Amino acid sequence: MNEYSMMTQELQDLAALSMEHGQIPSGLYDQYHVLRGLRDVNGKGVLAGLTDISTITSSKEVDGKMVPCDGELRYRGYDIHDLVDGFVAEQRFGYEEVAYLLIFGRLPEEEELKEFQKLLGSYRTLPTNFVRDVIMKAPGKDMMNTLQRGVLTLYGYDDMADNISIPNVLRQCLQLTSTVPLLAVYGYQAYNHYVEGKSFYIHSPKPELSTAENILRMLRPNKKYTPLEARVLDVALVLHMDHGGGNNSTFTNHVVTSSGTDTYSAMAASLGSLKGPKHGGANIKVVHMFDEMKQTVKDWEDEDEIKNYLLKLLNKEAFDHSGLIYGMGHAVYSISDPRARIFKGFLDKLAREKGYDEEFEFYNRVERLAVETIQEKRRIYKGVSANIDFYSGLMYRILGLPDQLFTPMFAVARMVGWSAHRLEELMNCDKIIRPAYQSIAMDKEYVPMKDRIVIAK
Repeated sequence: MNEYSMMTQELQDLAALSMEHGQIPSGLYDQYHVLRGLRDVNGKGVLAGLTDISTITSSKEVDGKMVPCDGELRYRGYDIHDLVDGFVAEQRFGYEEVAYLLIFGRLPEEEELKEFQKLLGSYRTLPTNFVRDVIMKAPGKDMMNTLQRGVLTLYGYDDMADNISIPNVLRQCLQLTSTVPLLAVYGYQAYNHYVEGKSFYIHSPKPELSTAENILRMLRPNKKYTPLEARVLDVALVLHMDHGGGNNSTFTNHVVTSSGTDTYSAMAASLGSLKGPKHGGANIKVVHMFDEMKQTVKDWEDEDEIKNYLLKLLNKEAFDHSGLIYGMGHAVYSISDPRARIFKGFLDKLAREKGYDEEFEFYNRVERLAVETIQEKRRIYKGVSANIDFYSGLMYRILGLPDQLFTPMFAVARMVGWSAHRLEELMNCDKIIRPAYQSIAMDKEYVPMKDRIVIAK
């Protein structure tokens, strides 16, 4: 461990002091009616704003009562199933089309879509020498931090960086939507070369290709990919694009945007939120959990052996000892996550094409047994089902994406949603977001230095 990151005994003692005076008794949250995580016991979030961008439904009213239902996700009122079925049936890539929908509020006509694709293609470039001076000279081991640094550095190349008029913010958002895939892939290539000592590839994107096609083209040494690979990645980007206004990174964007700050700062803040393992980093946790599970469970068809491992996970006896089965459960959905249902169908096709049938069936088996095990072991207030993270990591693995790019792919997609929400916040809200916190600190009299006594323990 280098000197900069060294943990000394002095710091350990100071941390213990901080913890001694920093922990709040859990009973006070109930006493003051404070919802931890801004959610009630059923997972329903505190109403903090209005949005016209996307809608999440997990329950419906039946005979005057709210009952759980299969999850629904709508973009600007359109069911996500219909959107995906539509562009897949007509053999179009959907990322750019759905980005138009989220940002401008309606589906584009054919000519409008072509012009929008052309515009995004023209923005799919970085400033002169940016790759050499920024990405290559300071390769990072974490691609989300690399993305944040890249986004914040782009601020210095923008002569109108602090202009928050709607036309200028729209320009910035569209440019970031086009360049974040480059920052992610190039950042990984620099890490792979300078840190891992492997060959260095920098492939320029092609403006006429879709976002999904360009990602695969830039990432692979031979620039080759199959049509199914590109379409599956395209669908994944669409499904990750937005998820209501209340998810952590999007809410972060609203909060930061409400302060009147610049676009680059707002997007960097959202990237910092998305990095967390409880949010965008969850897909990495899933695949690493499965890596251990595949080594521990000798017979992938033995349901008793699988269930025993899942019980160990819940009992904090396996993997990271967190007591969690990653990829299972969601803050809002109970019966099902609509994104996972769609995702699973496309992943099935990709697994067959790439010879991952056995592994895909193992995931299926674990999903079913995990639901049973959680319901038997835990007292839960709503249903539990696989979320999109349960399968996304496997899909990225089959596509040959390195683990370091799993969460950045989420960010590539979510940049569109963040853009739509930033524009919505700027157009509709004129107050800074400032929630209240109940103080529980007792009043104290100031004590001069000479009269302070530290009681030795």
